[in-house]
Amino acid sequence: MAETSAQRALAVSLGARADNELARLFADRHVSPSVTWRDMFDAAEALLEPASVARALPALTRPESDALSAAVAGTPATGDVRDDLVARGLAADDGLPFPSVAEAVREALPDGIPDAVPPPPASASAETATASEAAFTYAASVADILMQTLDAPLGRIGSGSLGATERRRLVEAGAVSTPADADLLVGLAADVGLLGANDRAWLVSPAGREWLRLPTLERWRRTAVGLRDALPRAYRSADGGWIPVHEWAGATPFDPDGPDRAALWALRLRRWGLLDAAGRAAPWAEPLARGGDVDTSALRELLPPEVDRVYLQNDLTAIAPGPLAPHLDVRLRAMAVRESRAQASSYRFSAASIGAAITAGETADSLRDFLTGVSLTGLPQPLAYVIERTSAEHGRVRVMSDPATRLTRVVTDDDTLLRSMEIDQSLRSIALSRTDDVELVSHVSSDVVFWALTDAHYPAVAVDAEGRPRALERAKLAPDARPASDPLATYADLLRRLREGVGDSDAAWLERELDQAVRARAVIDVTVRLPDGSARVFRLEATGLGGGRLRGRDRGADVERTLPLSHIDGVTPVG
Repeated sequence: MAETSAQRALAVSLGARADNELARLFADRHVSPSVTWRDMFDAAEALLEPASVARALPALTRPESDALSAAVAGTPATGDVRDDLVARGLAADDGLPFPSVAEAVREALPDGIPDAVPPPPASASAETATASEAAFTYAASVADILMQTLDAPLGRIGSGSLGATERRRLVEAGAVSTPADADLLVGLAADVGLLGANDRAWLVSPAGREWLRLPTLERWRRTAVGLRDALPRAYRSADGGWIPVHEWAGATPFDPDGPDRAALWALRLRRWGLLDAAGRAAPWAEPLARGGDVDTSALRELLPPEVDRVYLQNDLTAIAPGPLAPHLDVRLRAMAVRESRAQASSYRFSAASIGAAITAGETADSLRDFLTGVSLTGLPQPLAYVIERTSAEHGRVRVMSDPATRLTRVVTDDDTLLRSMEIDQSLRSIALSRTDDVELVSHVSSDVVFWALTDAHYPAVAVDAEGRPRALERAKLAPDARPASDPLATYADLLRRLREGVGDSDAAWLERELDQAVRARAVIDVTVRLPDGSARVFRLEATGLGGGRLRGRDRGADVERTLPLSHIDGVTPVG
């Protein structure tokens, strides 16, 4: 019956808490908002179930775990750690764990919590060159992953990770060197908000799209701060930074996956140039590790300088003599295929790549202006010819909306193209029909018609009502990240139901004790208040409860008794 007393103590504690404290407890313990608890006693019983306690232990930090383990051995938790354990429903107000919690602790770690791992020996100097090279290399890799994802979302398998085909795609595109790096960097990008997910794919987020146009150092800085802020609670220090990395593997002693998770996060920070090979913060990351911001000035001196000019060559290639400024790289890759990625990257133009740029909203004039502005060698005649020819070709099919009829019009002066589009079976989904010698119409939206024609390799361009080309964004972005839900709003209905179910807590608890005794057919001593004001104790084997009465066999008189619950003052288990 000790567990029964623990349930009552926790129920009383829950009832005294403010709604926001209860909501935070339920969130920490992963309680479903749709549970059917009727009152605080139901809540206490569920929270103290062994399965519920076992799910709660892995989230405890090292100080919380040490204090809980010591409390199981008889030394009550004190101070802030005690408050944390009480808030999580694992310990009573005296700092000692509830019986089911103590049993779960003994089962999880029968030999006690292992000692903390000692720190590695101090090194003479941090490997700053290696860390800075990692910062540059992996910032470029994440940018390549986002660019690949803009072209086509990255498919996810049931577990949420990348499929083998997508890993291979990223490796073949040169975004990463190994499939393992693909998994690592996609997970990193997702945790800092550059990628978002739906049920089947990873998509670039609006923040990721903005990130692509930032200078390299700002890309790195924002991601570094995001990584620090995304660290699990057990790795964070009181000042907002992180605890020594050698302590991460033992930071969640009750979590069997703790060492693997610690290794993953340490690898992420090493890849991002925040840690050296020994796990110590790189010089520019030391302020970040203490809860401040990164020292980008210390890293800037070690990164190769970015360039804003390229060499355009007669063979339709562009050579960047150093790391190209990100906003220029993004735009250049919209009109050329990058063939190599290094500190000196190369890009190749073709009719197809120029056509894709025009499809996305570029014009012959905008292409010439941009390339002339970034070229150290002017605009080569072969490239100018490809731009002119492709631009003229793409203008032959114009797609526009007609506000009067709400139809999409497809207009061309080329009768051969018109007939081809009219009978093309690959365009059945947009249901094109002829209205005259130069036009087809569709009830489908103009954007859908435009992309259908583009995918079928027709030289289509989207235009507005005045006939001016307009840019269409095909890349599907992840929805804006939803703000973290307020636990108080999440559990509002549950909290209201629990509050309404409080009533007379003593009477409710008495009925609960009697119900448990009946279920177990337990022998109990029942104290009954008699009409003359005196009290009498009956030793009963509880057999039934209902209609406001307790039924049981009197062990002394060997008779069946029925006692009104309103007259029962107390119940004590026997044996």
